[in-house]
Amino acid sequence: METQENVKEMVRQKYSEIALQDKESNQVSCCGSGCCSTEVYNIMSESYDELEGYTPDADLGLGCGLPTQFARIKKGDVVIDLGSGAGNDAFIARHETGETGKVIGIDFTPAMIERARLNAEVRGFNNVEFRQGDIEKMPVTANTANVIVSNCVLNLVPNKDGVFKEIYRVLKAGGHFSISDIVLQGELPNPIKEAAEMYAGCVAGAIQKEVYLELIKSNGFTNITIQKDKPIIIPDDILNNYLSADQIDAFKQSGTGIFSITVYAEKPLAEKEDCCEAGCCN
Repeated sequence: METQENVKEMVRQKYSEIALQDKESNQVSCCGSGCCSTEVYNIMSESYDELEGYTPDADLGLGCGLPTQFARIKKGDVVIDLGSGAGNDAFIARHETGETGKVIGIDFTPAMIERARLNAEVRGFNNVEFRQGDIEKMPVTANTANVIVSNCVLNLVPNKDGVFKEIYRVLKAGGHFSISDIVLQGELPNPIKEAAEMYAGCVAGAIQKEVYLELIKSNGFTNITIQKDKPIIIPDDILNNYLSADQIDAFKQSGTGIFSITVYAEKPLAEKEDCCEAGCCN
């Protein structure tokens, strides 16, 4: 049984390796983890080509959605990108928020931060900042952001409840998030859940869809909406690394589903006040 710190260190090491690779290598290697596939791992199949502000050099092919497409970013907004990688979503958010806004990318892998900062520097993006830190304890003061985005990152974090608490803390009242992530319907086979490569490949750390949505609700968010929902197919040549032929057949027939979802939710404009006057709860 991996501890939370062991899982974090494993992910840090994997994504330090990925930071040195290109998009094509990552797309065919299970999030760059080294479990080579002859099929395109469609968890990475979302195309940014139609989005304004897209910077190919910053796209490592690690996302499972297009959260910035749905994030309703306005000019002048402060946007935080959780797990900002080489800066891809942060730079698209910068295009949306404009020169009067600000984008803060947070990533806990030093190699990713270094690559993102270089990408911003060579383009003169002075209103994009990258901070090294843990998204379970963000290096950001409370009530800072109008919008938070994240792309296929929370599934890598053991303490997802802690991340949603942090998202609530750093969002301004009335602010919102749009997050793309991997969720499950049904139980994955244990060999997949326990495989470090599959964890870094964005699948083994996923939780049940209904549990994920309940975490959002229980942390005080409102207007929870699934903006996009698509199935993820793990190719047989990847499954062969973890399961026997019979286990693969059983897995496919089990009804277990792996999905990429993009979820929107808002922090209320005001906290609910306690009823302290006679008759106020009528």
